[in-house]
Amino acid sequence: MSTTATRVELACNAAGRLVPISVNGKDQRLYEGAIQDNPQGHKAAPAIRSCTQYPENGDKRVPDLETALRKCGLRNGMVISSHHHLRDGDRVAVMALETAGKLGARDLMWFPSASFPSQAAVVDLMEAGVVHHIEGSMNGPLGAYTTQGKMRGVGVLRSHGGRWQAIQDGEVHIDIAVIAAPTADAFGNADGSHGKSACGSLGFALADSMYAERVIVVTDSLVPFPCVPWQIQGNSVDYVVQVDSIGDPGKIVSGTTQITRSPDRLRIAEFVARFLRDAGIMRNGFSFQAGAGGIALAFVDYLRHMMKEDGVKARFVRGGSTRYLVEMLQEGLTDYILDGQTFDLDGVRSIADDPRHVATSPFTSYNFHGKGNFASMVDAVVLGATEVDVNFNANVVTHSDGRLLHGIGGWQNCLFAGCSILAVPSFRDRIPVIVDEVTTITGTGEMIDVVATERGIAINPRRQDLLDAVKGSRLPIRPIQDIQADVEKICGGKPTRPRRTDRPVAIVKWVDGSVLDTVWQLG
Repeated sequence: MSTTATRVELACNAAGRLVPISVNGKDQRLYEGAIQDNPQGHKAAPAIRSCTQYPENGDKRVPDLETALRKCGLRNGMVISSHHHLRDGDRVAVMALETAGKLGARDLMWFPSASFPSQAAVVDLMEAGVVHHIEGSMNGPLGAYTTQGKMRGVGVLRSHGGRWQAIQDGEVHIDIAVIAAPTADAFGNADGSHGKSACGSLGFALADSMYAERVIVVTDSLVPFPCVPWQIQGNSVDYVVQVDSIGDPGKIVSGTTQITRSPDRLRIAEFVARFLRDAGIMRNGFSFQAGAGGIALAFVDYLRHMMKEDGVKARFVRGGSTRYLVEMLQEGLTDYILDGQTFDLDGVRSIADDPRHVATSPFTSYNFHGKGNFASMVDAVVLGATEVDVNFNANVVTHSDGRLLHGIGGWQNCLFAGCSILAVPSFRDRIPVIVDEVTTITGTGEMIDVVATERGIAINPRRQDLLDAVKGSRLPIRPIQDIQADVEKICGGKPTRPRRTDRPVAIVKWVDGSVLDTVWQLG
């Protein structure tokens, strides 16, 4: 699909970044600071329905997705949403968009909670005019397509909590939500923790079910009413479609689920665990969150052993869950796992069988426009990044070459923890990770407390309390500029800045819905 560049009006926000003031025909709020938001108004809502419009026997099944989309009133320009709990094994999102295309729909906005390489076929749908643009993570091939300036609209990147905020605040109104459900009944109650395609939770689809005009549940495991437990309530569902397969179980559990074997990365993981202990964060009743990457898994293993040695028990841990968190639960090292999504089969089994392993949604975990959330109650979070600069700004959506290859996920939301730690190698492929200025800001330095590398740990000068807490520790605490200088000597200098045009291809939203930064078309 060819594109024509148009002049875009830009303005400078509080992070010092040029951002468009209008995107896809909608005026935007500019980022004013991490916690400057004061929202007004009321939450959005779908149209009121009557139970008399649905079968008295509660059976909402229709023969196929084509029938369901027709009954939902599919038309050009609609917003179609999907969720990503099936990860790289998902078959439903592309199935729904391709079916919409066969019915003649054009210029749809796809609104996924995240995308994966398995959904690369959406590129063909954009080329054919079926999908106009994506508001959601644009990973892998979708990110490359966007960065090249081929998508007709401007992509919008939101965190998991930011997506819930956008839906509830009415920034995005979903016309048709298509929810892939590993188990469902004919009434529309749905669960993610059982069935042949079990993925754990369906929390990322909860907002879609509550706020969308029409909701379709697609399942490959239909059970008699009631589907228990139900994570999606049938009262929110319009139609149920049974298919042979909603996804490939072998790819539903994807990403790095093994501890890194790299000595440098193991060193980083050990540094982080020791930091939590030496800073006094690791104590009875504390809480933490870590992801599913190799460094994060190694950190959990190191911390687990330190907790055993010191007789420390956590009150709760936040998931993405893995077998390492499940083992901590089973060993009595934590009372609960509060889980947004599961990353391996041990996590899937645990969330299905153990009432202490609790499925959550972005509303309870991450929503900034709510009356509190779990993220701010976590004592420490360990995250990754593609780049960090000397002012502790961090980037997780683009690489140093400017290519858009990742979504935000819950990364921004987790920065509200008591101590936010970025555990990163000091360089990748001989390209320094610590830079003068990040290519794209995903989180500002006021939100990032610690950067841990194999060459030392840098503590943000804003956190004098943490600097005081580790005085006398044997950890290699160093200024971030010193670590940067060491790495540049090893790598032969500073990384080359990407050649970019003046055309925005995507924007990065902050957790409050304001525009934090711009992703530019590469030159």
